[in-house]
Amino acid sequence: MKSIFYKAIYAGLLIGIAAVAYLSVDNAYLGSLLFGFGLLMIVSSGYYLYTGKVGYWVKEKNYIKVLITTLGGNLIGTFIIGIMVRLMQLPIITKTEAIVELKMENGLVKVLILSILCGMMMYLGVDGFRKAKNDVVKVVLVLFAVMIFILSKFEHSVANMAYFVISANYSLKSLVYLVVMIIGNGLGAIGLCFMDKSIERLDQPKTENT
Repeated sequence: MKSIFYKAIYAGLLIGIAAVAYLSVDNAYLGSLLFGFGLLMIVSSGYYLYTGKVGYWVKEKNYIKVLITTLGGNLIGTFIIGIMVRLMQLPIITKTEAIVELKMENGLVKVLILSILCGMMMYLGVDGFRKAKNDVVKVVLVLFAVMIFILSKFEHSVANMAYFVISANYSLKSLVYLVVMIIGNGLGAIGLCFMDKSIERLDQPKTENT
């Protein structure tokens, strides 16, 4: 479990860096592409990111401890990057404050739905990377999954951890919103993984009979 914790911190650091890269450019398409670097590094290196791992709760036993450890490590990693940005007083702080303020204006139901959709995209990107046999296809699937959720303004709980720290938003409301985002990301990823598992079970008899 200690190894998972360290890998989760590493993943948090990478998402934090990816968030900084995204915030540092004005072009949303370029920013979302740069953000994709973080997820690419995570999946190719086997690091633990909550949004990339939570879907497999359907297939794994005793997985709650893994997810809690992953969330804790991700939080530490994003916090470290966020504090670095604050200490350096980077220009992106003002931009991040505006982004977080807009997020806080959304109702919780909308935040939940946006988080579910992000969870679905993260699962599709990560699972596509695992299943694809061609390296180019792996990269494309991950990058497109990231670009879609960012350009569509879906809510990624771990990235938002970084945004909250960069904007120094530590309110009770932001904590509630973050919990809803974590739950929504989980529901989206778990839902698709459950469907994949159900399809595999339905296809199994056909495979055996051929």
